[in-house]
Amino acid sequence: MSAVQVSADFWSGGVSESKTISINTLVVAGWTGRDADALEKHIRELEELGVARPASVPIFYRNSAARLTTSPMIEVTGGDSSGEVEFVLLQCEGKLWVGLGSDHTDRKVETYNVTASKQMCEKPIAATFWAYEDVSSHWDRLILRSYIEERGERVLYQEGPVTAMRAPDDLIHRYTGGTSLPESSLMFCGTLAARGGIRPSHAFAMELSDPVLDRQITHRYEMINLPILG
Repeated sequence: MSAVQVSADFWSGGVSESKTISINTLVVAGWTGRDADALEKHIRELEELGVARPASVPIFYRNSAARLTTSPMIEVTGGDSSGEVEFVLLQCEGKLWVGLGSDHTDRKVETYNVTASKQMCEKPIAATFWAYEDVSSHWDRLILRSYIEERGERVLYQEGPVTAMRAPDDLIHRYTGGTSLPESSLMFCGTLAARGGIRPSHAFAMELSDPVLDRQITHRYEMINLPILG
């Protein structure tokens, strides 16, 4: 089993603790939308890129935990990959945490093998987590956003409430059959439709905003495109 060490700030009850943890299981939940129309829109977006319609929803892909990174730079093969903002759930030291990540995916490979396309790319995450118990009472107020850069300008790429996706307890139960994730597991929990369609960019910025507690988790990363030589 692969594992990765992640150093991050963990906020609980208004107090932050910096620590390094080990994550040994990475799960990427797909097709998690609650709104059937919005889910259908995202499915059609991917169909336009040649990605086959899923046989069932939601679905839970397993990726190597070693793909997780908090680096501001990732390397990708060619220029066909792009990011997707998602809230992530982390089970750590007996407690559930909420964070921010990008399910960066190779769109060309995705047209013939979704699992392989997700495993190909690193999965950027922010180095900040909030205790789920601190936000559960106002969960429906949390907002996800992402931005790309086009022609030298920062462009809003995705925006919407976390309630566009299934609730954390619902996703956890559908994956495990129980009420909690396995210890040292991290789950990506689904994304929003892209404004103007899915497209690559050399930089991807994302945020999880909590207007009730007036705070944000943010992360930005850039892509280095490695050449395809055959």
